[in-house]
Amino acid sequence: MSERNLGMAEHPIRRTQPGFTIVELMIVLAIGTIGIMLTQTWLTTQLPKWRLNGAVRQLVSDLQAAKMKAVVERNRQRIIFLDTHRYMVVDDDNNNGMLDPGEKVEDRDIQRDYRDVTLAATNNPSFLPRGTASNLASISVTNTWGTRIITVSITGRVKVKV
Repeated sequence: MSERNLGMAEHPIRRTQPGFTIVELMIVLAIGTIGIMLTQTWLTTQLPKWRLNGAVRQLVSDLQAAKMKAVVERNRQRIIFLDTHRYMVVDDDNNNGMLDPGEKVEDRDIQRDYRDVTLAATNNPSFLPRGTASNLASISVTNTWGTRIITVSITGRVKVKV
């Protein structure tokens, strides 16, 4: 009996509470804070790039949609650049190259979705019923990240140059 009792006295059973210590929690919070700060810095440098690419995709999509609509509806579709951030898509029903009353006009403002992006066009492209373009155009899309050039060729091809 004495041997058995001595063994228990030397190694008492400890009851531990499950959980974390305050030091462990502070270390995890510090690591998480550093990770969030690094991610935030990276994201803020990437936002202008994403806005520029989004604006280019939007404009290319509108140009290609106008080309396809010209072929399907068999009438001219014109893109008219109004200023550095606005343009309109005109459905020229009578194919006279003019903006007449009753013709469908869709206004676009690129800065509604991409606030720091500006546009500069050399010409207003016009897509003909065969899918070709009558007015060649080079459109610069610019922001703090850089510039992308969209070209419209005589064949109606819309191409983005980096």
